[in-house]
Amino acid sequence: MDQTIDLNVAVYDVVKKNPEVIDLLVELGFKPLKNPMMLNSIGRTTTIKKGAKLIGLSLDEIKQTLEWNGYIVKDN
Repeated sequence: MDQTIDLNVAVYDVVKKNPEVIDLLVELGFKPLKNPMMLNSIGRTTTIKKGAKLIGLSLDEIKQTLEWNGYIVKDN
């Protein structure tokens, strides 16, 4: 399985590719994503990068958490 996560891709697509990452994102503060309807609507248009800005979460914290959990993080 590809463990690469691009911070500029819609959250929905990231979760579709790596379903287990939803728990990490919720833990980081993306709480609405626990609701499948929110993931299906807002998640389709919001990237991890954009979502982090909306909730006031630093990209460094997201990158560090994802990398600690074995993901390769892209942010170009």
